[in-house]
Amino acid sequence: MRAHYQNPAALRRRRIEAGLTQKALADLAGLSKGHISGLERGLAGASAPALSRLATALTCDVADLMPPVPASAST
Repeated sequence: MRAHYQNPAALRRRRIEAGLTQKALADLAGLSKGHISGLERGLAGASAPALSRLATALTCDVADLMPPVPASAST
């Protein structure tokens, strides 16, 4: 399985909090509904430009869509 850099749960949570369907988010970010579904299920990865478009559509920072940094990695 390939490593994906976005946090699927964070992406889904942000989308739901924004009141968007997968289709609506896909349209706003210029992606397909299937790609959004794959991202949220952890089956697909988003490129840096796609993460930027998702963050813009969700009015958040790209970092908000990423997994938390482990405490040991920040020292």
